[in-house]
Amino acid sequence: MTNALSQIIKDRLDRQGWSYGEVARRGGVPRSTVHHLATAERLVRMPQPATLEGLSRGLDLPLDTLRRAAAEACGIHLYPTAEPAPDSREPAAPADPEVDLLIASVQRLSSDDRRHVAALVESLLERSPKDHPDGG
Repeated sequence: MTNALSQIIKDRLDRQGWSYGEVARRGGVPRSTVHHLATAERLVRMPQPATLEGLSRGLDLPLDTLRRAAAEACGIHLYPTAEPAPDSREPAAPADPEVDLLIASVQRLSSDDRRHVAALVESLLERSPKDHPDGG
């Protein structure tokens, strides 16, 4: 049984006639990583953003496509970004994949762990702007 990400990788390799090594070289990721993601029955954790970015380059596929497939392979459902109402003049906020992943992942935590995450978020939000590395 294959997962969504491995299926995309295998389909792309077959369609383009590429090897794991060629995708790795094109994307700047280790061949072993490409092989693992292509052959793993299921992913235990979400691949690092840099890994998905390299895989996107190597496979010449949109990053969002791979991010969603990887999330699905981990058992995480990413909900589509809300769009403004048709009569609204406000533009839609740009999608933030890290926020999508965080929201989807937190649902899998125990209630105690969710309380810890909530406390951490509250403490981060209470920091003064000078405490933030980006200044704001």
